[in-house]
Amino acid sequence: MQRLLKDISGLVLLFSAIYCQAQELAPRAYWPAPTGTNVALVGYQHSQGDVLVDASAPIEGAEATLDFLSLTYQRTFGFWGRTASVQVNYPFVQGDAQAMVNGEFRERSITASADARARFAINLLGAPSMDGEAFRQLVANPEPIVGASVLVSAPTGNYDGDKLFNAGSNRWAAKPALGFILPLSHRWLFEGEIGAWLYEDNSDYQGKTRRQEAVLSSEFHLVHVLKSSTWISFDVNWYQGGAATVGDGPKQAELKNSRAGITLLRPFNRQHAIRLAASTAIESKIAGDFDSLTLAYMYVW
Repeated sequence: MQRLLKDISGLVLLFSAIYCQAQELAPRAYWPAPTGTNVALVGYQHSQGDVLVDASAPIEGAEATLDFLSLTYQRTFGFWGRTASVQVNYPFVQGDAQAMVNGEFRERSITASADARARFAINLLGAPSMDGEAFRQLVANPEPIVGASVLVSAPTGNYDGDKLFNAGSNRWAAKPALGFILPLSHRWLFEGEIGAWLYEDNSDYQGKTRRQEAVLSSEFHLVHVLKSSTWISFDVNWYQGGAATVGDGPKQAELKNSRAGITLLRPFNRQHAIRLAASTAIESKIAGDFDSLTLAYMYVW
């Protein structure tokens, strides 16, 4: 493992996700790692604009400033001869928001834990479970990879049913997805993921039950691996759906949003890396017109 840590240029490709909302942009989500690799990440994210913690909530015209602190751990292992990984994430959020709700001006501040997440991913084609030498060969000569994942959000965050702006969502949610990596050369890779968020009913939403349709999501990344062991990714996503019904009321408008961003990861001192990311809205129908900046520190062992 010590020899492998000297080639962190490959290891740091595998891990870039940090807590954010349904509008997330997560390059390198399906890049593998040697069996037994552990990664810990501490991330900070600042978002400002028409953004909510539960971004699927159909609240228009909200203005919020949110600061997230995210703690994440991931372990890679072999599963039936394939490369697989488990990732757990626990976020905290501090924020202020204001909006017009039913013709009334509302504002609220929160400082609380948000919903925890867990993700299981496995490569179905390419990149079987591997040791350090096989991984170095993959870094030098990337091959096509197809993977599958399921991301689960648990209702662990702070929630007040009388409030529209909360740190938690008071419901379970899951996103099954398929992803791919297509090498264009040994330094340029095209990545993508297509999935859908599926939501449990929220039985305590303003004293009523809120039901929500699935949100279809996709994201694509053009990744360039630099000679300095740094990589940069040009990111875009699109998601649509999520029309909600509250009680016996009419079906509300659905999301139809898109974002674009850029991600930069720079390794240093063998086992460490810093990740920077920025994104902005391209199209935003509901709760999507915001800017976001992310800074994260990663430790690999």
